[in-house]
Amino acid sequence: MRVYVPLTLPGLAAAHRAGELGPGPLTAYAVTPGLREWYVSDDIEELEYAALGRAAQASLRLLAVAPDTPRRRVVVAVDVPDREAVADPDRGLDPAALGEVRIERAVPLERAAAVHVDGGDAEADVAAAARALGAADQGDDDARFTVDGADDHELLWYATQEIGDIVEELG
Repeated sequence: MRVYVPLTLPGLAAAHRAGELGPGPLTAYAVTPGLREWYVSDDIEELEYAALGRAAQASLRLLAVAPDTPRRRVVVAVDVPDREAVADPDRGLDPAALGEVRIERAVPLERAAAVHVDGGDAEADVAAAARALGAADQGDDDARFTVDGADDHELLWYATQEIGDIVEELG
């Protein structure tokens, strides 16, 4: 199963040094039954993209509580056995938990398929979104518009061999 693990650049650097994502438990995002039902699609690429988007939103939440962290969302796509990525059946249709899975132990970085990171052109919008997240969660429509602005930026795709370069250049 392909899962998407939300991180920050310092989190990616730590994973690179350790050779693994962890320690567990990890929160990740995947194509779960709840995500399928919410997205109403049978196209696996669209569903995977939706799971990646959910992980990008979770990365934004990590940035919101770490103001000194570079303002770029980071998501690592990793492949794990299906039995290792467990969705909470009680939260399957909870909008806040769509696609969310839990992985109980660290995942070797060698299982990574790709890394997705915001480009430099996204930094200002991501920074504004991270600052507005609390107000958006409280129902402020203007703040929600600002948070949604981060989603206007596509995460860039990097091969796993480039992780060291990403960390050195951006971290």
